Amino acid sequence: MVNLLKDLDIRQKAAVIATEGPVLILAGAGSGKTRVLTYKVAYLISRGIKPENILAVTFTNKAANEMKERIMKLTVNSSQLTDRTNAKNSEPSTVNRQLPYVGTFHAFCAKLLRMDGKFIGIPSGYLIYDDDDSLSLVKRIMKDEDISIKSFRPSSMLNAISSAKSELVTPADYAQFARGYFSETVSRIYTVYQKQLHEANACDFDDLLMRTVELFNSEPRILEKWAGRFEYVLVDEYQDVNTAQYTLTKMLSSSFGNLTVVGDASQAIYSFRGADFRNILNFERDFPKAKIFNLERNYRSTGNILSAANKIISHNSSHPVLKLWTRNLQGEKITIYNAENEIDEANFIVDRILSSQKSLSAFSVLYRTNAQSRTVEEAFLHVNVPYRLYGGVSFYARKEIRDVMAYLRVIANPKDRVARNRIEKLGKGRLKKFDDMVERLGGKELKPLKLIDKVLEATDYLLMIDDGTEQGLMRVENVKELKSVAADFENLVTFLESVSLMEGKVTPEKSYEKGRAESVTLMTLHAAKGLEFDNVFMIGMEEGLFPHSRSMLDHEQIEEERRLAYVGMTRAKQKLYLTYASNRLYIGVQSMNLVSRFVIDIPEELVTAV
Repeated sequence: MVNLLKDLDIRQKAAVIATEGPVLILAGAGSGKTRVLTYKVAYLISRGIKPENILAVTFTNKAANEMKERIMKLTVNSSQLTDRTNAKNSEPSTVNRQLPYVGTFHAFCAKLLRMDGKFIGIPSGYLIYDDDDSLSLVKRIMKDEDISIKSFRPSSMLNAISSAKSELVTPADYAQFARGYFSETVSRIYTVYQKQLHEANACDFDDLLMRTVELFNSEPRILEKWAGRFEYVLVDEYQDVNTAQYTLTKMLSSSFGNLTVVGDASQAIYSFRGADFRNILNFERDFPKAKIFNLERNYRSTGNILSAANKIISHNSSHPVLKLWTRNLQGEKITIYNAENEIDEANFIVDRILSSQKSLSAFSVLYRTNAQSRTVEEAFLHVNVPYRLYGGVSFYARKEIRDVMAYLRVIANPKDRVARNRIEKLGKGRLKKFDDMVERLGGKELKPLKLIDKVLEATDYLLMIDDGTEQGLMRVENVKELKSVAADFENLVTFLESVSLMEGKVTPEKSYEKGRAESVTLMTLHAAKGLEFDNVFMIGMEEGLFPHSRSMLDHEQIEEERRLAYVGMTRAKQKLYLTYASNRLYIGVQSMNLVSRFVIDIPEELVTAV
């Protein structure tokens, strides 16, 4: 047991050995929160707790698999040490080498419902609808109910239903509080949607959580069974839980009260998914006797990077802010680069990477919006720098870009059957409007930028992809960024050739996306959470871009943008670059934005301008 804890610092060790009762571990960026969680599970097992009586819940399958591997290594090493010790003392080993249940909320609930869902009418062989299945069902219901998809996008209806379920709002609840045409329409669809899911013996992704809560509320003996099984419940990333997950956590820990949650309000960046960081703030209210541990020692970044990140996040007032510190070196100052434009910005990144003589895999480029990757990708492609997009695909391979390009290809060549087949799948009505537009053009040649505008206007394509979600808004921005590319061309054929050549350059890079070591990583700031890199470029540090224009007038959203900046900065281990452009052509619009407030917040002694 002593050997198991020897790699932990004093505060980490204290958090690990505090096993009884409610425990809140506020773990700052790079403070070893995953280490503490896995060591705590291993520590419990080393003390003789049966693995099947431990539940550890994470948010992603990747995190769950990593935790399982770490726990396995720790328990195997601990058991080998115990075996050697017991051999000397002629005592049998008592260490159980099985693993506890470690998984996501959804995976756990899916398994539970297969076993006990029958008590609320869910058979063991029930189907789980994915997003496409759910959207198809909503579309069918709207058709049956004579609700026009021109008035209400099916994806918007589905998102409203999903949001309701994450808040544990049933169709009956929704109907009671629905006000206005949109909400009343959602209520109609939601009621029929749930009825048809039930008739199909199916649950959608959100049902897995909501219906588990329903099961526990309607069948106390089932709750008693499961809460009585898990003596210890541990939850990772607690600042990201929604109402349904928050309720499940309390229910599952209700018998023994041994609940450990780990999180950091300063890294709460997923409100658009229904996450509510206030849940972590309310932990003390819910559990007045909770033990609280602050993990503020950072093992990742240099002193200068931490000082800058601390300064930025200190401006938030709606949640407690941990003051990170480190025994690492102060390190290099943060480099601020004022680029002339977005092309100069991308070239600066390329120059710094190529002149560094460091491994390409030591670099990451982070951006606020998905569309910003385009200029960076093109800069890398021009000089054959391998890159990979983490959690996404290259700009020209994105569905919305391929869709718009297919329209343009048909205009240039009506016999392009592949392109026409693609746009046919976007809807017969949309295709008819497109054909009518092409006929009205009568062969008249327009600049690519003008043609894109006409295609988007005729087909209502932006309306189709903008479902009101963060992902929908990103898709719209990507299409508008294609207009930035088109602005440089006078005729359609040349534009299509240029894009095809760019697509051709991207194709060989598929090998890098599959994990080749020597490649620069590109990703959004949201995708970067939980990762780390030696060198990080945060680009587009301009008012209106980051913080995003959609957040500018809302105090809570500005605070989330600041948390996002904090998350991005604390991904850097050794060197951090912040870049902004005096002029930027972005989503088809030329703009001159002020430098981001997040850059201005950093004390001068921590930065160097180039």
